[in-house]
Amino acid sequence: MGWVMVMFDLPVMTDEERRAATRFRKQLLDDGYLMIQFSVYARPCVTYEALDTHTRVLGKIVPEAGNVRVMFFTDAQWARAYTVIGPNYAQGNRELDPAMPKQVEFW
Repeated sequence: MGWVMVMFDLPVMTDEERRAATRFRKQLLDDGYLMIQFSVYARPCVTYEALDTHTRVLGKIVPEAGNVRVMFFTDAQWARAYTVIGPNYAQGNRELDPAMPKQVEFW
């Protein structure tokens, strides 16, 4: 059991680039990713084969001028991560400490 983390830089200088970046982020959310930070998303991943599948999907949806890095963390590594937040940082709708989604706890 582990987590796939996707970090990306996408150009947003033109209307079309902004639309492409928004489309990419929405597709990540539709595929079960959680927004960790503005350009950092993660999702649970049960096997290395699933990691390969999600990586292939990313290759198909990344905007033309996008730069995307994919990393895999075991569940134990993810659990040892820390989140340090300043007292005046507005968290919005991002997760402070994303827990394992209920449907994956079974594994």
